[in-house]
Amino acid sequence: MKDGQESRKAEYKVPFGTVSITPLARRLINEALDSGWVTKGKYVREFEEKFAALFGVRHAVAVSSGTDADALACAALYDFGARRGDEVIVPALSFIATGNAVFQAGLTPVFVDVQRDTLNIDPDKIAAAITARTRAIMPVHLMGKPADMDAVRAIARRHGLKVIEDAAEAHGAVYRGAKVGAMGDAACFSLYAAHIITTVEGGMILTGCDRFAEALRSLRNHGMTGKFTFERIGFSAKMNELEAAVGLGNIAIFDDILARRRRNMLYLIEKFRAFEAYFITLKEEAYEQLGPHAFSIIVREGAGFTKEALVAHFEEDGIDSRNLFYSMPTQCPSYAFLGYTKGDFPEAEYCSDHGTHIGIHQDIELAQLDHVIGSVGRFLKNKGRPY
Repeated sequence: MKDGQESRKAEYKVPFGTVSITPLARRLINEALDSGWVTKGKYVREFEEKFAALFGVRHAVAVSSGTDADALACAALYDFGARRGDEVIVPALSFIATGNAVFQAGLTPVFVDVQRDTLNIDPDKIAAAITARTRAIMPVHLMGKPADMDAVRAIARRHGLKVIEDAAEAHGAVYRGAKVGAMGDAACFSLYAAHIITTVEGGMILTGCDRFAEALRSLRNHGMTGKFTFERIGFSAKMNELEAAVGLGNIAIFDDILARRRRNMLYLIEKFRAFEAYFITLKEEAYEQLGPHAFSIIVREGAGFTKEALVAHFEEDGIDSRNLFYSMPTQCPSYAFLGYTKGDFPEAEYCSDHGTHIGIHQDIELAQLDHVIGSVGRFLKNKGRPY
């Protein structure tokens, strides 16, 4: 990025992301440095224990990224009978890491279209994607919106499949009284800087299954068990003590971060009701609690303007935004070899072509969100769109 672009990013009135480095984290980082032991050690173990307790799950396995979390969870399927090239069902719309992780585990992603209003995998289309080689379903709780886990788990039970939750963006989400991350055979979290619990970089895998946990701990360290016995084809994916120290600081203020983000999310949900004729935004149903990662905005058909026009207007008004990901099999050139064509996943493609998302992180104040609302209002007025 050029210097001018970097300075422009710093000038955003509503920046996309933030990271909380707490006094506790700073103290633990210094203690780790003073100890001379900064690779996986006591702080990683403590972070795992507290993360597991937060979600009410028996095991938490810390790894080096959210992508590694997905990849290791998929690779653990070999301990349950999977073979190279077997299939994992994933939604077509997600950050590219979801599909990449399946490939990295030596398995094959099979894509299913999403629902436009929820951004999540369409459960009515899953059964048609199941073959004799399917081993797992990996729903993604995109933007912190819980996937339809009742339907996903019912399908998985009927076909004898594992369920791996990609909960990268769904810290704090709840579905029908159960915490997202505690409903599958395993659940994978990203701890990247923009997320509620962060280690700057890093990931975490939750599971209630002892066998799954044993495989994951081996896989993150080259497939090793004991001292230099290599039972699996593994990864180099350990978390270090400095990252865990940042994570412990975030665990300590998790409730506060979650509350501030939920305030921001619910505020925008309410304010955007005035613009409902032009935009699709996520709603929070009575049976769920969204994990407030970011606020997605999809331009409706017939709105009379493009997503690109809205994003350009946001840029002029100092509002940072990101594209609403892509249909991995049809909009990511790296997956062209799979042979899909544009139109195979129309809902995912629509969300990508017409969607963006903005930050709702804990350092954003309501006055900044009012700036967003005012900006949208001015945009619609300039386009001659009443509301």
